[in-house]
Amino acid sequence: MITGYPLLIVFVISVAILLTSIIKFKLNPFIAMILTSIITGFLVRMPIKDIASTITGGFGSTLGSIGIVIGLGIIFGNILSEAGATESIAKGLLRATGAKRAALAVTTAGFLISIPVFMDAAFVIMMPIVKYVAKATKQSLMTFVCALGIGTIVGHAMVIPTPGPLAVAAAVNANVGGFLLYALIAGFAAITFGGWLYGKRFRKYPAYEGEASANAVEDGTKNLPSFGLSLFALLFPIVLILASNIITSVAPEGIVTSIIAFLGEKNIALLLGCIVAFFSLRKYFKKDFNSIVVEAADSAGLILLITGAGGAFGSVINTSGIGDFLVQTMSNLSIPLVVLGFALSALLRVSQGSTTVALVTTSTILGSAIASTGASPVLVGLAICAGGIGFSLPNDSGFWVLNRFSGISVSDTIKSWTFGGTIASFSAFAVILILDLINRAVGLPLLGAA
Repeated sequence: MITGYPLLIVFVISVAILLTSIIKFKLNPFIAMILTSIITGFLVRMPIKDIASTITGGFGSTLGSIGIVIGLGIIFGNILSEAGATESIAKGLLRATGAKRAALAVTTAGFLISIPVFMDAAFVIMMPIVKYVAKATKQSLMTFVCALGIGTIVGHAMVIPTPGPLAVAAAVNANVGGFLLYALIAGFAAITFGGWLYGKRFRKYPAYEGEASANAVEDGTKNLPSFGLSLFALLFPIVLILASNIITSVAPEGIVTSIIAFLGEKNIALLLGCIVAFFSLRKYFKKDFNSIVVEAADSAGLILLITGAGGAFGSVINTSGIGDFLVQTMSNLSIPLVVLGFALSALLRVSQGSTTVALVTTSTILGSAIASTGASPVLVGLAICAGGIGFSLPNDSGFWVLNRFSGISVSDTIKSWTFGGTIASFSAFAVILILDLINRAVGLPLLGAA
């Protein structure tokens, strides 16, 4: 295979081919990504016998990690929508924030929910509510898609106990309490600038007139579950995952913690969430449960194909060595460790798509160097996390989860998700740099090693 700087040229060409085929020639994203993956394999001179297996492996590993949670998430969202729980929650949000600040409530909710839940699942769970809020407030769906997408990716990339940040904190030997505290500070800045303020630019778009569960906000006549019951159904799997993560991290290993870890695994927790939602909300259903599941399965098919294809494209890019070359090149430069952590993580995010892979890889490379430089493990770790937030391209499966579940175009996905996420990434990094300056000047608590 080719090596060195020609890899970067191939990467740019591959992304250009993919975006052109989808945006200009209107090729289905699934077909476009599989074809682009094959073309990329030939361009990097990957052995022909390895191209198909790399694509298949990437497709399978992606769906293996998030396929079940996508399916269960769609079923869970359908249950909440059919029972009117999404409408009840929307009404509660609107009462609390008002229409003008509804997007701020959405991005904050996405940020908090995605801390215990993977970004993909959090987005799937919240999307029916977001569509309803957009229709009820007569605002553009893009405003709320941007708010929700950025909120979920920031929580997913920065805040413990999400696996990526947890791995980063361990690799850099950071004080966990300080890591969580300053992650929340930088994270809220990120969602404010990238999710809420940037999202205001989409208010000029037409008001959302698409599907929503019903128009209970306008007529007030539909029999809806209470806000408390609806919120309980929504938060049950989320609290289950969070409680499991907390308990298993502090309790000694044993049969009890094993059971708790099993119940809090994201797929099991969402399955239990579906069951609890069904039994607590079934009297509000207008359809039988089997019809709700079948409708979810119908809508899940193409989403799963496109998500898996995004993983296949990312696998080809990663196998080509583009990510490794970027890391090696950047590591040889003499720049501050906080800046290097952000830059390496961002470059890995661009090159292979996965936020978690970018975080884990970068922290593994830089972890051993922190002690000798005197840099703060917490701030270096958070800079790595911030670098993994934005810069999402079609080789990121999350790109397609947001695109397909929101129903917006690829170009609008780039405008809201890619650009908004990148703004959020730099916003979080700016806060981290300010914290670093303050720490060097006067010292801040909890920024040392564990």
